[in-house]
Amino acid sequence: MRTVAAARAAATVRIGYQKYGSLVLLKGRGSLAKALAPLGYDVTWSEFPSGPPLLEALNAGAIDLGSAGEAPPIFAQAASADLRYVGTEPPAPRGEAILVPKDSPVRSVAELRGKTIALNKGSNVHFLVVRALEKAGVPYDAVKLVFLSPADANAAFVRGAVDAWAIWDPYLAAAERSTGARVLADGSGIAPNRQFYLSRRGFTEASPEVVVAILRAVAEVDTWAAGNGAT
Repeated sequence: MRTVAAARAAATVRIGYQKYGSLVLLKGRGSLAKALAPLGYDVTWSEFPSGPPLLEALNAGAIDLGSAGEAPPIFAQAASADLRYVGTEPPAPRGEAILVPKDSPVRSVAELRGKTIALNKGSNVHFLVVRALEKAGVPYDAVKLVFLSPADANAAFVRGAVDAWAIWDPYLAAAERSTGARVLADGSGIAPNRQFYLSRRGFTEASPEVVVAILRAVAEVDTWAAGNGAT
């Protein structure tokens, strides 16, 4: 016979999120908890600094569903992670960019040759940097990549320890606003910056109605955000 605590744990959906997107809005508005209550589920939230650690937690069974960009799932699946795509958001190519300090002499991606770029390894901006360098005719090994979390990369960028920083919103917008950082290139025409909702096979097969309810709540908050200037 299951204990009350075990029963409650079995009826909890564990969501992984980052500091952007629809899941943040769902958490803030309490929309998902309301959507899942009629199904007998509550929800817990775990914040992650980027997609790769979120997907590691998903594959390890520490969370049930989360969102990440197009690049992290590719790396995760290459490492045999058993992930399931359950939903997607429209592309947002201008939501990621390669930044340089406002007083940097670098004016184009081509001028990054020999420079140091901070980025989160295996994330969407990693793919952005690869594509931007390719478009500019700069060999991948002609730049030095420093793999840092968004918070550590921001600190390195502010103190001038790196020449450029590849990052996504809201960190991108915050850096432009607080430091006057300039955009060398965003994802327009080279990297779609698409966000996916992912889960595990076991969860999607055992609780398909919960997955549907989550995606329905995401669609509703997307509609709300579009009508209230929150996108």
